[in-house]
Amino acid sequence: MAAPRTQPRLGLPHLGDGVGLREPHFPHLMATAPADWGVDWFEVISENFLDHAGYAAHVLEVVAAHRPVVMHGVSLSIGGTDPLDAAYLDKLAALADRLKPAWVSDHLCWTGVAGINTHDLLPLPLTEAALAHVIDRVKAVQDRLGRPLILENPSSYLEFRASQMPEWEFLARLAEAADCGLLLDVNNVHVSAFNHGFDPAAYVDALPAERIVQVHLAGPSDLGTHLMDTHDAPVPDAVWPLYAQVQARTGGVSTLLEWDASIPAWADLLAELAKAGAARNGWRPAVEAVRAHG
Repeated sequence: MAAPRTQPRLGLPHLGDGVGLREPHFPHLMATAPADWGVDWFEVISENFLDHAGYAAHVLEVVAAHRPVVMHGVSLSIGGTDPLDAAYLDKLAALADRLKPAWVSDHLCWTGVAGINTHDLLPLPLTEAALAHVIDRVKAVQDRLGRPLILENPSSYLEFRASQMPEWEFLARLAEAADCGLLLDVNNVHVSAFNHGFDPAAYVDALPAERIVQVHLAGPSDLGTHLMDTHDAPVPDAVWPLYAQVQARTGGVSTLLEWDASIPAWADLLAELAKAGAARNGWRPAVEAVRAHG
C-alpha cells in the first residue's frame, strides 16, 4: 500500500481563480484572445464531454491549450450500493488521459440505485459502515484513474437518524484513510448549516487543511424554511467570511465560481469572481454595509 501523502494539497497546484466552462460563454471565449479571458483556469463537468466530439469538445480543446482544466463529475456515485460503473470509469479515465486535467473531482453522495441514475446528489447516512464502504470505493477509483480523487461536500436538506458522526468528521476521516483530497464548497457548507442548524465556521475548522485542494463558491436560493443549492445567484454575503477562513487555514487554494442557471454575461461573472480576491485581502460585505450606512 502506498504511503500516505504528507505534502499540502497532495502535491497538486494552486491554480488561482477560475470559473466553470459553460455553453453560453463559448462565443465570447472563442472570439476573445486567451490573454484577455480574465480567469486563471476552468472547471468542466466531466459528463458533458464523455463520448463528445462536437463543437463543445472543440471549445474545450482550445481552452485546455491555454489554461489549466479540472474535471468535475456528477455521476460517480461514490456512496452508492451498486458496483462502481466500470464503463463510466473507463470513459472518465480516457477523457483524463486526453485532457490532462490538474485533477478529477466528484461529490460525496450517491446518485442512483439498481442501475437507475436519479440525476441528483443524494446524501449518505454518516455511519461507520458507510465510511468504510466509501473508503474502499475511493481507493478503487484512484487505482483505476491513476490519480487522486478530490471529493466535494454536498448540500443537504435532510439528515439520517442513523448517522453516527457529523459530516466534517466523516470527510476528514475519509480523506486520511483513502488518501484523497477535498473540494470544500463553502456555499454548500452555508446551505447545509442553515438547513440543519450547525456552525459553518466549526465545520471548516474541523477539516484537515492539508487535504483541501480546491474551493467552490456559488449562490443558493432562499426558500424561507431552507436554502436550495441552485447555482443561479451571486455568492451570499455570509459565505465570504467562510471563504476567507478556508484560504487562511490552507495558505491559499484554487477557487472556482460556479454559476449554472440564469448565467450572467462574462463581464458580470468576472466581477463576481473578483470578490474572491477582495475577500482574501480583508473585504467583507457586512463590514462595507455597516460603513455605507454608518
